[in-house]
Amino acid sequence: MKIATAQFTCVPADVSANVEQMAALIAEARTQGAELVVFPELAVTGYELEAVIARRDLWVRADDVRLDPIRASGVACVVNCAVAADEQRPAIETLVFGADGELITTYRKQHLFEHEKEVFAAGRRDGRFELGGLRFALATCFDNHFTELVSRGAAEGCEVHLASSLYGTGGGVKELATVYPGIAADFGLHVVVANHVGPAGPWTGCGRSAVWAPGGALLAEADADTPMVVTAEVGQPAVDWSATGRPAAG
Repeated sequence: MKIATAQFTCVPADVSANVEQMAALIAEARTQGAELVVFPELAVTGYELEAVIARRDLWVRADDVRLDPIRASGVACVVNCAVAADEQRPAIETLVFGADGELITTYRKQHLFEHEKEVFAAGRRDGRFELGGLRFALATCFDNHFTELVSRGAAEGCEVHLASSLYGTGGGVKELATVYPGIAADFGLHVVVANHVGPAGPWTGCGRSAVWAPGGALLAEADADTPMVVTAEVGQPAVDWSATGRPAAG
């Protein structure tokens, strides 16, 4: 399967404008043969926490008509957004749509980063789905810093780890370049990260959305400045995994 990771500069707190950009990136990914496209954290609204908590119209649903251009794209998509968790707070949630536009699964970010704890409700379960004969694990940004979350995916037979994230310029560059190839190397997974590029709330996204092979070899990487998609072929992992989540001889 060919997978695309997409990065762009969100329009702050403008669902329709961001969905329009996402639909254009999906169209570009489709021309490159991608069957699945992964987007950054809170791609639908931008990383605009004050606006998200103040405006419930920024909380979307899986059947929200504003997402129709994404659902109608003919390509499976991993879309991270704010959804209602209860009457008071939203959650940072990933919606996975199939190529037919139907909802495959959802995943709520479990490990909230610092100030996010004041805004969002945390998720309580892991995210998994199957597509094209492959099994996928879902994680959102800070989730990926928790080994136990990643190891559960490997132990449960996942072959591809998908991360919707926001890493900024400065220290975020090193974090992104360390955490994700580290997951690929330590757990024998293909790893796909989609990051913001340009202004993203209080940060400036450092781009460099990428795909790594099991073992940590870089397969594709976007630049640090440009809205774009990059694609890579993702197949079976190079090793089998034992019930403990550690590599077994193969």
